[in-house]
Amino acid sequence: MAVSTAHIRAWIDRLQQAYAENRERLTELDSAIGDADHGTNMDRGFTAARAELEAHPPADIRGIFQSVATVLIRTVGGASGPLYGTFFLRAAAAAAGKGDLQAEDVAAVWKAGVEGIRQRGKAEPGDKTMLDALLPALGALEQGGTLQAAAEAAEAGMRGTIPLVARKGRASYLGARSSGHQDPGATSAWLLLKAAAETWPA
Repeated sequence: MAVSTAHIRAWIDRLQQAYAENRERLTELDSAIGDADHGTNMDRGFTAARAELEAHPPADIRGIFQSVATVLIRTVGGASGPLYGTFFLRAAAAAAGKGDLQAEDVAAVWKAGVEGIRQRGKAEPGDKTMLDALLPALGALEQGGTLQAAAEAAEAGMRGTIPLVARKGRASYLGARSSGHQDPGATSAWLLLKAAAETWPA
């Protein structure tokens, strides 16, 4: 079954709920190694994105992704706005001209988005960032796995950030003291995959 504009809208709705529900948890994680604002930022950004989509519904998937990107870049503070905004901008480009997304399109959209984050943030696997969740998820999709498998890979990658020493972002200032804490960006990235698995067809 193809991923339609309705599925994409349902995903954004679910993301808004997920970030609202996990606002305190993301903030708690970020307070240990960051600015203690990741939960607030993600909640605010996706609440604004959902409101924008309801007020001005785009005609296609590309338009939805572009709208979300614009809102996130405008409303989300710190590194998260530009990074997640880049994800959705690149996803929009990959979805151009498509009325719905077939299985190969889903993998292509995620690859474009993740590569956008990688280029924008200049991070690599093991740096204790959202990529430690996103890259395993992308690997699962490129191997023909389901979104559920991708979400599970993202969760494992997220948990794998706990012993890592941060080499990027605010957490890197802590050096060895950043070890022992789960990365908040990897956690919000896992929620991104989890919501897709819950709202997109298998």
